[in-house]
Amino acid sequence: FLSNPKYEHYIYDSGSSIIIVNKTFEPQKQVKATMIRVDDAYACFAKLLELYAANKPQKTGVSAQASISASATVGDDCYIGQFAVIGDNAKVGKGCKIYPQVYIGDRVVLGNNVTLHPGVKIYEECVLGNNVTIHAGSVIGADGFGFAPNAQGSFDKIPQLGNVVIEDNVDIGANTCIDR
Repeated sequence: FLSNPKYEHYIYDSGSSIIIVNKTFEPQKQVKATMIRVDDAYACFAKLLELYAANKPQKTGVSAQASISASATVGDDCYIGQFAVIGDNAKVGKGCKIYPQVYIGDRVVLGNNVTLHPGVKIYEECVLGNNVTIHAGSVIGADGFGFAPNAQGSFDKIPQLGNVVIEDNVDIGANTCIDR
């Protein structure tokens, strides 16, 4: 696809058979590929990728190797992968995807359609809204960096008693840490 004019020179030698371009695009040379003209090439290409991704096989079911507390609740149509841990009184909404080695602490609340990629850790009492995606290795709700000087000249750790609330429609990149 071509949406940024600074990349125009690439389409003249492209081996692609089809190139999506804006309706306003006027080539400066002959283009060998078939050009599909749309209002917004970038948005159109994003939609095509979305359709492609939606047709990929989806994981389903709950692994026998997952550890789910008897007091936790899990909504319908969830995938829970191998070695995932769901703590006491945690609530997992409908349509969630919990990939292998995810840790969901006690009293965590996940909205509907939450995706937690491999190795995500959600500490106790954190709350995630609907349609949240957290990529691999991220940690949500760890202690913040809080220390107070004491009379002996060293530092005492300040307990971090809060939680983290992530609202609807949020995408968090890999290896991100969001402290309580």
